[in-house]
Amino acid sequence: MLYTFKSPATANLVMLEKSGAQMLTIIGKELTPQGIITVAQIPDAMAALDAEVDAQEEAARGEPQDGGLPESEEQVDHVTLRQRVAPFIEMLQRSEDAGEAVVWGV
Repeated sequence: MLYTFKSPATANLVMLEKSGAQMLTIIGKELTPQGIITVAQIPDAMAALDAEVDAQEEAARGEPQDGGLPESEEQVDHVTLRQRVAPFIEMLQRSEDAGEAVVWGV
């Protein structure tokens, strides 16, 4: 399944189910086939995404680096939450600036 987030203010944003579900969970939305992030909800959604990125980065700084993949393989294969949320946050920001909601499954 794919999540396609839409807003009149931006191009569509398509995410695989795991990533889309992660975004919706972080911002406190139910994992439903259709939904909306209203203009009034966008600031809180962006704040929740930023807070989760900060929390995960802080936790990663405290983890020991030994025992994992060699550094070169980690860098190639690992996509951070910050990288994953960046296009979604940009969509939310542009939608807020334009006074438009973000929907999915519609």
